[in-house]
Amino acid sequence: MNYPLFTNDAVVFGLLICALAGIFYTAHSEHPFWKKFYTYIPALLLCYFVPALMNWPLGLISGEESNLYFIASRYFLPASLILFCLSIDLKGVFGLGPKALIMFFTATAGIILGGPIALLATTWLFPDVIGASPEELWRGLSTIAGSWIGGGANQAAMKEIFDVQDSLFGTMVVVDVVVANIWMAFLLYGANDHVTARIDKWLKADTSAIESLKKKINDYRASIEKIPSTLDMFKLLAVAFGGVALSHWGSDLIVPLLQRFEPTLKSLRLESIISGFFWIVLISTSYGLIISFTKFRKLEGVGASKWGSVFIYILVATIGMKMNLAEVFDNLGLFAIGIIWMIIHASIMIIVAKLIKAPFFFVAVGSQANIGGAASAPVVASAFSPSLAPVGVLLAVLGYAMGTYGALICAYIMKAV
Repeated sequence: MNYPLFTNDAVVFGLLICALAGIFYTAHSEHPFWKKFYTYIPALLLCYFVPALMNWPLGLISGEESNLYFIASRYFLPASLILFCLSIDLKGVFGLGPKALIMFFTATAGIILGGPIALLATTWLFPDVIGASPEELWRGLSTIAGSWIGGGANQAAMKEIFDVQDSLFGTMVVVDVVVANIWMAFLLYGANDHVTARIDKWLKADTSAIESLKKKINDYRASIEKIPSTLDMFKLLAVAFGGVALSHWGSDLIVPLLQRFEPTLKSLRLESIISGFFWIVLISTSYGLIISFTKFRKLEGVGASKWGSVFIYILVATIGMKMNLAEVFDNLGLFAIGIIWMIIHASIMIIVAKLIKAPFFFVAVGSQANIGGAASAPVVASAFSPSLAPVGVLLAVLGYAMGTYGALICAYIMKAV
């Protein structure tokens, strides 16, 4: 069988939608097996892993051969952010307190410290597994630090700053994507209500502010809910995709203006704000927050956040189809570094969360805002509750700003190691 079997995106999209429908059909089944199954396995996790299995070992589809992730991240993601923001209670978000920011900065520190420690541990435990020279290795790993603290723009900046060879950079991208996706799977599993409750109990966390925000938004949603008319649906789509158009238009205007100052921005390590995706996310989120103060807020009553969830699930499926676990076996030494790095990051997060009694939600979103950025932080946040998705976006935007600075610190420590 040729790999992949299906390369036509219309076919691939149909397969993904059918897979998502099957997952949600079983998730809402009254059958005892499925009720017990979904008690422990979140539906969102399956939305991620089933497409990954369709990639490898089944060989039906491939993220590398498809443009669906680009479409989902550039069109559906900003639309979902707008629809999630419609009913957001900004006062409630800010009322979540400082623990969200503390866990975000802890996540950044965990990545900065985890890289050098993982590098030391791997070269000591498996000295013959890694083919790259020490000089090439720390330079290549700096690109992973850039990606995990900020995003793709920060990763590209590290490649340029430290002159990483294309072949090594390609390998580092594979390590970055696979390890980050495995970690995201763990976070999605932790977002299951039963698992979250057990973790929060162990952390002795005060979740009252989060529960209060979720209840307030759910109560508001219930008070305005109605059966949507065709006009209502067109209003909703106009607000969502009109906002997507605005965010792309704004990005197209802003990025060329900033490129005039590219040398200055590079000297300040602010390359990430030249990224078009950065501005798409920032403008769509800002637009959603602004119109949440208008009568458009009532579109929540005709299913705004439900459509936002559908778009997020499609995005999750396209992220999942990009993961190919077979690639792990081709780069075992580098994956050992990546996995140890992630374990150190997670350990630091859990220790700090235990000390300050932070809810697991802040651990998961603070971590994903760094490692996954704006494309997946709202996914993890919405796994806890759709009403919490904007928290993930706001923290992810902060990650973009810090990405290059944090990666540089990590790189120079790895160089010293």
